[in-house]
Amino acid sequence: MVMGKYISHMQALTKILVIEDDEKFRRDLGVILEFIGEQSLLCSAAELTEMHWMHAEEVCFLGHVHSPQHLSKIIETLSHNKAIPIIALSEYKTALSVLPNFVGELELPLNYSQLAEALRHCQEFSGKNSSMVPQLSGKNTLFRSMVGRSQGISDVRHLISQVANTDANVLILGESGTGKEVVARNIHYHSQRGKGPFVPVNCGAIPPELLESELFGHEKGAFTGAISSRKGRFELAEAGTLFLDEIGDMPASMQVKLLRVLQERCFERVGGNKTINVNVRVVAATHRNLDRMIDQGSFREDLFYRLNVFPIEMPALRERIEDIPLLIQELMVRLEVEGGNQVHFTPRAIASLMDHDWAGNVRELANLIERLLILYPGQTVDVNRLPKQYRYSELPEFQPETNPTLEETEKNERDALHALFSTDSAEDDSPSCAGELPAEGLDLKAMLADLEIDMIRQALEAQMGVVARAAGMLGMRRTTLVEKMRKYGLSKEV
Repeated sequence: MVMGKYISHMQALTKILVIEDDEKFRRDLGVILEFIGEQSLLCSAAELTEMHWMHAEEVCFLGHVHSPQHLSKIIETLSHNKAIPIIALSEYKTALSVLPNFVGELELPLNYSQLAEALRHCQEFSGKNSSMVPQLSGKNTLFRSMVGRSQGISDVRHLISQVANTDANVLILGESGTGKEVVARNIHYHSQRGKGPFVPVNCGAIPPELLESELFGHEKGAFTGAISSRKGRFELAEAGTLFLDEIGDMPASMQVKLLRVLQERCFERVGGNKTINVNVRVVAATHRNLDRMIDQGSFREDLFYRLNVFPIEMPALRERIEDIPLLIQELMVRLEVEGGNQVHFTPRAIASLMDHDWAGNVRELANLIERLLILYPGQTVDVNRLPKQYRYSELPEFQPETNPTLEETEKNERDALHALFSTDSAEDDSPSCAGELPAEGLDLKAMLADLEIDMIRQALEAQMGVVARAAGMLGMRRTTLVEKMRKYGLSKEV
């Protein structure tokens, strides 16, 4: 292992708070951390004060604490600082395992490999090697709620800016949950009708026999229960925008009447004979394939061309995965304004969410964020806290590894040599399998390395690249296998 490689990786951490009552151990640990390029703040449990507690520290190392009262207070304080990763001696594993920011335990005697591995996991938890959820300024009202930097959402914003100041009918297409009403509201907001009413109607949610009355209103006595005259949505949207959501669910009889309104800009209330002129912009939306419905005879072709003057297609969330971090931040801001709590996502959790297919699109993401805010208010959400269907990455497991003794090392080498040169297992006369040393000699170190590489590759292939399982096949710890893979330049996809 190359020490400089680890030092360069770990220097991203700013300060490590070391809580250690053993003065010599505390001093030695400070020297080690300084040597590997880490800033540290060393103190005993009794010296710990509220003045500097967790204000600038990015990692907490919990060593020996002699007083049970001090330990109880420290654990209580750690439970309120869930964004700070914690590593501790193994004796505190049980007490700290309930904390979501407990990265793992360290075994004594400490060695460089396990300390480097622990600090690397702290980096991953804090997001030092990944992009964090970006912060939104909240000052820009242009295209509000149209969050994202992907090409798809940028194209939508461009189309909105082109059509907003016209009176052209707009047809918004896209899967359910992609935010079609958000587009409609932005068109209205940035148009000359922006100060007028925005009236939404879900054509699929209103029974067919009531839809005509909802759109055009009715006169008193027009039908049973019509005890007074009532304006319809077209009248309520006067000088504004009428948003007809799920237009593909509109019954055929209503399609004819809507077409007349779009052509002549006038209508009569149900049960009335007075013509009412209307000044309304119509924006329609659907998740259905209207071309197919026209072929099947369930949607009028002439109505389609009246609505489809300016089409805008909303991309599915799986087509704009890079926007997920911004969407999460926007959704959390909205929920916080409504009185909700905040949660903090680790970069691993964000990466896992970006691997999901999102059949429900942004609506599914919003529901998930709201659920997590209820389950983990003010806490950190890592991969293990996501619902199972959203876990697409293996949560790294930190397992401490102690230095093997000299006797264990020699025994392991003897066993490996015995297995390699055993005449019982040799089935050919090649030098790598024969029980006798060739007269010309051989490069034992290179042969053992080749054998080790081959076995590691076979184990990784057998376990589909899952390092922890491959390590189990090879009878070694996961961290040991990771070190060997780094040594030989191997990856999971071998």
